[in-house]
Amino acid sequence: MNRPGRTWREVAAKVWVTHSTVDATASTVVGRDDSDQVLLVDPAWAPAELEALAGDLQACGARVVAGFATHAHYDHLLWHPGFGQVPRWAAPATARAAEKCRRAHQEVLGSSDPEWTEPLLDLVGRVQPTVELPGWAELCVHDAHCPGHTALWLERQGVLIAGDMLSDVEIPLLEDAGLQDYIAGMEALLPYVQRAEALICGHGQPTQDPMSRWRADERYLHALLTGARVDDPRLGTEANAAAHQQNLAIVTS
Repeated sequence: MNRPGRTWREVAAKVWVTHSTVDATASTVVGRDDSDQVLLVDPAWAPAELEALAGDLQACGARVVAGFATHAHYDHLLWHPGFGQVPRWAAPATARAAEKCRRAHQEVLGSSDPEWTEPLLDLVGRVQPTVELPGWAELCVHDAHCPGHTALWLERQGVLIAGDMLSDVEIPLLEDAGLQDYIAGMEALLPYVQRAEALICGHGQPTQDPMSRWRADERYLHALLTGARVDDPRLGTEANAAAHQQNLAIVTS
């Protein structure tokens, strides 16, 4: 699926991922055997990148038949006319939050870049609620990171699409979920992580060692809970260092 200017990685059979230049945000495509049909998960990010994604899919003959948003942060609620007018699904809590925050999300995006035209902004957050995704994935819904956050388990391929969790470049973020909700979400993900042969995170690179990601986040959360010294290489970035201070304030408040 590679084209000039963009790299696609086939993580497992019929599962491809590519990344935005913004926050290493992942866009994931899941295909079916002997079919041109694909599920598009969290397409991102900038308008030009969304257009390029649509062009890549069209060029390789892939036909988007559904979309899925793992959670209701605006960088995971985007769409492009080139993907088609197809059902876009999300967990019920995500769909409710997307509708509630839709105007605010549009304002943030519209003020950030003139390429966010009205037709593109109108597509932001237009997701429908579902509790299942038959034929594509098993859904694991929890309230870590934010309410209704959803991971997709691809049983046949052994792939877990984890949304904004288990990242190599982003620490656990507690701003929209308390520590206990985050720990509960980690526990909900654990049975899938233990079975997974590959993991795709919402920001950062996929891994063939999913448990190492789970353990890294578990160590970080345990340190927050116990007040122990946090030794995490992700804290070397300014954004993660600031997020860590915010996490500390939440835990100690």
